[in-house]
Amino acid sequence: MSRNVKPADLGKPDLKVAGFQLWVHGREFPQSADDYDGNWLRVTAHCGASGASVWAQGAILMVTDIAGFGNASVAMQKGNSKSAVLDPLEPELKVSLEVADGLGHVRVLVEITPDHLAQSHRFEFEMDQSNLTAIIQQCLAIVQKYPICGEQNRESV
Repeated sequence: MSRNVKPADLGKPDLKVAGFQLWVHGREFPQSADDYDGNWLRVTAHCGASGASVWAQGAILMVTDIAGFGNASVAMQKGNSKSAVLDPLEPELKVSLEVADGLGHVRVLVEITPDHLAQSHRFEFEMDQSNLTAIIQQCLAIVQKYPICGEQNRESV
């Protein structure tokens, strides 16, 4: 990622979780309809706080990852789960949500790197559980724009 690019240069993110932002640029293999190649997304991910700014980009997650994160966020919102994780196969990105207390606080942990062999970057945030609604809606919008291909299309947000 160019050092001169700022989140504002990319427009409104498709998914925002505390200090983490994700922009979806399209499918990696738009002609593929199978449940593996057809679900990879080209994205730009950014996380920043306290003077740090880390970017990762490429085909680093699948639409099924977004759907799963949305579903897990729904379970958290309903009180059926204490956590939700966006954990793609590729090692550049992981976003974890966890109930922090009984007062509605959610701990957000973002692990992001453009170079998983030589770097690691970790950010921690706190948000209110009321933010889960926006996260769920954003995941749903991504899945609606990029429907799940193949056999895995049974997942829904």
